[in-house]
Amino acid sequence: MVWYVLKLLVLLPLIALMIWGSLRLARAVQARAGIGTGTKSIRIVETTMLSPTLKLAVIEFHGREILVSVSRQGLARLAEAPARLRLPEEDA
Repeated sequence: MVWYVLKLLVLLPLIALMIWGSLRLARAVQARAGIGTGTKSIRIVETTMLSPTLKLAVIEFHGREILVSVSRQGLARLAEAPARLRLPEEDA
């Protein structure tokens, strides 16, 4: 019983340290590859689940908001409208 507790006390922090290290490594690799940096021309404004296999999403692209349905079969454009003005506090 003592051996089990000793292994648990050693391995649990080691596993937590490995998880933390892999997350830091993933962040560093993404930064080096340029993922998530720079200006983005596409932004997901809002998503809503309609069922476990169907989702609606509003995507902003070049000053337009596009409503799409997302399912296992793919994407389907449903509607398009001019983009609404965003307030600065919405970006945070």
